[in-house]
Amino acid sequence: MVSHSTVERAQRLTQLHAQHKPLVLPTVWDVWSARTAVASGYPALTVGSHPLADSRGADDNEGQTFEEVLAAVKPIIAAVDVPVSVDLEAGYGQRPADLVAGLIEVGGVGLNIEDTVHSEGGRVRSTQEHASYVAGLRTAADDAGVPVWVNGRTDLFMHAQDASAVLDEAIERLRALEEAGADSLYPVGIQDADDLLTAVVGAVTVPVNATAHPVRHDLERFRRLGVGRITYGPLLQFAMADAMKDMLKRWAP
Repeated sequence: MVSHSTVERAQRLTQLHAQHKPLVLPTVWDVWSARTAVASGYPALTVGSHPLADSRGADDNEGQTFEEVLAAVKPIIAAVDVPVSVDLEAGYGQRPADLVAGLIEVGGVGLNIEDTVHSEGGRVRSTQEHASYVAGLRTAADDAGVPVWVNGRTDLFMHAQDASAVLDEAIERLRALEEAGADSLYPVGIQDADDLLTAVVGAVTVPVNATAHPVRHDLERFRRLGVGRITYGPLLQFAMADAMKDMLKRWAP
């Protein structure tokens, strides 16, 4: 039985994407970071696979099982009263219906899904395979009665030696994900390339997600480029580690 609060949080996450241009979702990894972000005024959060893994002494790229991820994010979601999305990497070998069911069970109302299948040697799903997986997630969420926000990610730019050379292929893939039911699209690795971001934003009709550094990047630049959603990936945790090192080294032996 899906709780009413989970449905309400999912609906709220959809509303927030419409209200904020862009919507900034701090990428958190534990109860403390989640509560700190909410106390700073943010209306929604995302849990990142990389910082979550680092906080638990595990490897990113599906170095944890789906069950371990759910057990780790459950107390995070329970500790805050805002919608929480979860980075579920390539799905941990789960069927779309099982992935959505597990997410909803712990109160998650959004997810990232990428096309690099780390559990299978790091292969990249084909455009149609990735779109079919996203379509399965959309169907499972609809069947469950929860409007889970699906952030369809592609790593094509990140894997390419020349990101501009794969622009057309990436756009084709992103359009296929949109058609399959993705609510937003996440082309990883082009956050510093104005021309590529502009091309992607202009090619689709749903919000485009960009990775951002909380200190080095400019929010107004992303807004000007039409980016609809911002997450930090591991960069917020990295920035905090840098600040912590600066403080600690003052008294280091």
